[in-house]
Amino acid sequence: MQKSLTIAALSLLSLSCVQAADWSDTSLAFATGNKFAEPFGRTDISKNIYSLKSVSGDKYGQNFVNVDLLESDARDGKAQEAYVVYRRLFDLEKITSKKYAFGPVKDIGVTAGFDWNTKNDTGYASKKRMLVLGPTLMMDVKQGFLDISLLILTESNQPVGLANRYTYDTHADLSFAWGVATGIPNLSFEGYADLIAAKGKNEFGGKTAAETHFNGALMYDASAAVGASKNSLKLGVGYEYWKNKFGNEYSATGNPGAFAKTPFVKAEYHF
Repeated sequence: MQKSLTIAALSLLSLSCVQAADWSDTSLAFATGNKFAEPFGRTDISKNIYSLKSVSGDKYGQNFVNVDLLESDARDGKAQEAYVVYRRLFDLEKITSKKYAFGPVKDIGVTAGFDWNTKNDTGYASKKRMLVLGPTLMMDVKQGFLDISLLILTESNQPVGLANRYTYDTHADLSFAWGVATGIPNLSFEGYADLIAAKGKNEFGGKTAAETHFNGALMYDASAAVGASKNSLKLGVGYEYWKNKFGNEYSATGNPGAFAKTPFVKAEYHF
């Protein structure tokens, strides 16, 4: 199953690399908060997050790339982390020239992609590698987008002290991504959420837990205040809820860091 998923995801991703973009949106962002947490580590960690994001569309669908560089304070050993997400959405209406709309769904697609991370903390030092593949429903919203995907994940890691890379059980993820108008001028609601199933035993023989991850922000278009074009500069506040982070089961006494409830502020510049 894992080998088949890997071959299928990589095959679809290779098809996306040769398409010229019809449109694109690239942005730089900065977010900061002081209530981050890490499994089997500290809570109330302060982090600065620097992000580069690119979204583009072509005749077959869309590409999404996000690169986060995260810097922790001393409560997390002043660790630095890079986390890369890539998703390729193959739009069936564009590919087949047929309509797939029904009810609240305006179109159907297939999503493939990967996550990649590395972190230099002394406790775990994650080196996550993950491939994703599954169908996506593109919902009919008045302004913006709402995509709902049912993804199959194949994930591995090789933390510090582990001689060989460990692969978890293949597992499912009900994934949401959105950017919608609020009805208030210049104010949008943007973010993502994942409901991820348990992934079997971890690399140390313990059980994993189902994971709930929500990250959403109210973003205000402040472009006019600095004389920039619409949607160039966005400022906002957000909230991240992450229970059983990375599949590590939360315990108020033994593993409080597996449950993060983090308010943050964010600035984003589009060019």
